[in-house]
Amino acid sequence: MVEAGMDTSVSVPPCDACDVVTVPTRQGLEAVDILRRGAGDGVGPVLHDGGCDTLGFLVPPGTAAAWDVPGSTCTETDGRGLSIVPAPEPPVEGSAWLLPPGEADLATDPAVLRAALGEAARLIRAADSCR
Repeated sequence: MVEAGMDTSVSVPPCDACDVVTVPTRQGLEAVDILRRGAGDGVGPVLHDGGCDTLGFLVPPGTAAAWDVPGSTCTETDGRGLSIVPAPEPPVEGSAWLLPPGEADLATDPAVLRAALGEAARLIRAADSCR
């Protein structure tokens, strides 16, 4: 859930050299659901790896410098070829689009992603404790 007072209407620029936040698939899928239920442009393009172990959220360049969410990593591409403009094929070999550019043209806002990943982790902990 997006925290009260968080502005989800902030326009995140198109990502022409995105950084990538990588998370375990289960948490990532929960976060995608949370973001898609939220108001505004909550989620940008999302990749999944060939083994379905991780999801990668494309975020604006520079996000990696301040990313500190436990259980996830943020890789700085620094303009080294991870571009979604145009993106007929996923930019990483062995991956596929879960949410391709065109359906989600903008990079995911890092603050909104951080909140969604936190909520997803709490939901997973709650579900796992019921077993």
